[in-house]
Amino acid sequence: MLLENKVAIVTGGSKGIGRGIAVKFAMEGCDVVIADVDLKESEETLNEVKKMGRDGLVVACDITNSDKVRELVKATVTKFGKVDILVNNAGMGANAGPTTSVATIPEDEWDKVVAINLKGAFLCCKEVVPLMKEKGNGIIINLSSLGAVHPPGVHPHYHAAKAGILGLTYDMARELGPSNIRVNAIMPGPIRTPFYDPIVKDMSDEEKAAFFDMLNNLAPLRRMGTPEDIAGAALFLASELSAFVTGAVIPVTGGLPLQPSNH
Repeated sequence: MLLENKVAIVTGGSKGIGRGIAVKFAMEGCDVVIADVDLKESEETLNEVKKMGRDGLVVACDITNSDKVRELVKATVTKFGKVDILVNNAGMGANAGPTTSVATIPEDEWDKVVAINLKGAFLCCKEVVPLMKEKGNGIIINLSSLGAVHPPGVHPHYHAAKAGILGLTYDMARELGPSNIRVNAIMPGPIRTPFYDPIVKDMSDEEKAAFFDMLNNLAPLRRMGTPEDIAGAALFLASELSAFVTGAVIPVTGGLPLQPSNH
């Protein structure tokens, strides 16, 4: 049990990567608080956590709202008495198909995408860090994206926010290291989750199949990743296996980006 008697908050834990991390943590002895706006799916994640013999909690939380984030942390401490691990996973993709232009993004869409993908992580850290400092240790895991440094298409608001997550990770690792709080990031490549639903919703079955075949063949490992692939990296970062690791960014990308050939 790598996380025995630990307590983790997983934002965006209702499905996809968040659910994968929540269940993996529970398998390793961790109680899990699932923070999300989708309560129905969150309850399903909680059921999976309980099947692993661990306790959990679902908290309805819009992570872009500081009052809601404060309530989330308060509910966690009320039930479990502490926060050992924070996983900043909640996010949203861009709304406009496979590509968009900086010249056409509505300002309100920019604000929404950046708020959910970057500001939310800041607000969660703002509330959790004082508690971790008080008890003398803690783990923060931020979810970025390969698109932060190697954008596969043009989504300036999403990729800028995910690049911001990298800056936040490096900065907090420097600040919080002396307090024995480790801060790292995971950079997923193409992962098969509901993230892609808005992108493929208007495609025919044949077009969807071709789209996912293309994604499967992008990486040297010749498949898309799974939530479990990300959860494995998160478990490493959340456990003592990574006791001397902070300020790191782990690409979980199947080998992407491919470097240009010299031939």
